[in-house]
Amino acid sequence: MRHRVAGKRLGRSTGQRTALRRALITQLFEHEQIQTTEAKARAIRAHAEKMITIAKRGLAAGGAQEVHARRLVASRLDQPAAVNKLFDELAPRYEERPGGYTRLLKLGFRKGDAAPMVLLELVDRPEE
Repeated sequence: MRHRVAGKRLGRSTGQRTALRRALITQLFEHEQIQTTEAKARAIRAHAEKMITIAKRGLAAGGAQEVHARRLVASRLDQPAAVNKLFDELAPRYEERPGGYTRLLKLGFRKGDAAPMVLLELVDRPEE
């Protein structure tokens, strides 16, 4: 039984899981959409939304709180460019939105192993 056991292991050790989460969230913030398996997308979705909320609250408070929020997010991401994009572009974009910053679109099954694939994207992103 898995009573009170939070999170998904994704068949990886703790270090691999942390690296995977950081890489996927960094790519999501850089490209605003990523194609991945449904299990991985569901595992990182909540973490990405929490980072956007931290950035929004940090910008709203300003000053020392903004610096603290940047450091919190930077400790959880790989790339400084992703942190800058989150605070400079994404947080102001979702300023009025109370949550629900991501969307999952099912794409079908992967050819090699029939894993369910999804497109994880940020909502309200500019059209290309």
